[in-house]
Amino acid sequence: MVDLSRVGAVFTGTPPYTVSRAKIAEFADAVGATSPLHHDPDAAVAAGYPDVVAPPTFAVVIAQRAESEYVADPASGIDFSRVVHANESFTHTRPLVAGDVVSTAVHVDAINERAGITMVTTRTEIADDGGAPVATVVSTLAVRGEGA
Repeated sequence: MVDLSRVGAVFTGTPPYTVSRAKIAEFADAVGATSPLHHDPDAAVAAGYPDVVAPPTFAVVIAQRAESEYVADPASGIDFSRVVHANESFTHTRPLVAGDVVSTAVHVDAINERAGITMVTTRTEIADDGGAPVATVVSTLAVRGEGA
């Protein structure tokens, strides 16, 4: 059973993530993002970026890695085998680019139970190595109860 008392908890123990050209290219290919900004450093530099640019939804790679600190914590009460992804939203301060080293803080913003399903909403704040905000990912997971 999901521990409702975890609302307000913040998780910052996930090690920094280094954004790489290879990971950006793999993600871009997986989601069908064909812009040369995702694959060609020269095109990205010509467009004013320091290196290749990640597609906007790439932030989910970083967020889900960080969210696992909370989800995998036995105290959370979340059985990941019963989780269904419900929603994801992104707010960007700036694009993620290859070479970025980012850190995360995962906030448990809401936990609500309805009809045998617990909705867990987290907010992952992604910041660069200087502490400046890069992106925010809000994710809602539906955790099916035993009878659902």
